[in-house]
Amino acid sequence: MKEREIGLFEKVGEAADALRAVAPEPPVVGVVLGSGLGGVAASFAGRREIPYDRVPHFPPSRVAGHAGSVVFGTAGEIPVAALVGRVHFYEGHSLDLVTLPVRVLAALGARAIVLTNAAGGIRSDLRPGDFLVISDHLNLVGASPLRGKADERLGPRFLDCSALYDPAFQEIARKAAERARVAVRRGVYAAMPGPAYETPAEIRMLRTLGADAVGMSTAPEAIVAAHAGMRVLGISVITNPAAGISRHPLSHKEVLEVGKRAEETLARFLAEVIPGLGAAVGGATARPGRGTPVTPPAAARESRRGGRGAASPRSRSRGGSRG
Repeated sequence: MKEREIGLFEKVGEAADALRAVAPEPPVVGVVLGSGLGGVAASFAGRREIPYDRVPHFPPSRVAGHAGSVVFGTAGEIPVAALVGRVHFYEGHSLDLVTLPVRVLAALGARAIVLTNAAGGIRSDLRPGDFLVISDHLNLVGASPLRGKADERLGPRFLDCSALYDPAFQEIARKAAERARVAVRRGVYAAMPGPAYETPAEIRMLRTLGADAVGMSTAPEAIVAAHAGMRVLGISVITNPAAGISRHPLSHKEVLEVGKRAEETLARFLAEVIPGLGAAVGGATARPGRGTPVTPPAAARESRRGGRGAASPRSRSRGGSRG
């Protein structure tokens, strides 16, 4: 059956309403779990899982290592909602659809988001299993998720991306890594369209442009998260050396295997990170409960940037890859 024609704002609102009906409480922090990293959600207390196919307008996840479900729970007393598996631009979806789940997390009340991914290491000191806290990105996907007709209810026409990956969140992650005894580095992530892995020449180009790691996701989600009023932390799990650096062919199997081995460490890291992010956005002292109004994305954006915001949807309507 053909889906009726409605706008993105209405789709976000309907998906949020469906999840709100089954969510134990509104999330303060959202999490996106990349290739092979879905098991991290098992560490959340009071887990409740909803498959994507039960959420209106959510695209199906068809890539190995991406289960396709929303998991609600808590981490260090902070309510969280995790997208276990993502969809990718290379699957043929529009960027509106690829990033719709992130907008839904914002509509549910999330004021911070952690975007994780599996990535190839470009910088010489990065090894499989290392964690890279993203300081900035190169969006080389070939399109912007904000392209098209502007809807001020979703966010501003022109988005300031000068501090897209929140500097304060990066510092929270650094301190959390010390407590968790996890080694992390900082660097620039390059988002490529995929699904083919990069050529050695492309990796040389990316290194010249300043990239430290490369994958096929995250940048569009980071842009949309900020557009919706969320503060962003990005974490790459390095799963392999990039083309021309590695001595053997790249494979999705290797990506999933390294991601699986990193799950336990990432869960320990996020258990320290998420409470810090929750405290930074007011979640530790002003934890919303069922029936309690949450700060809408536009209000969060206005508070964070001093700019003019727009109402959230809730306020007006009810293969193989890295990434």
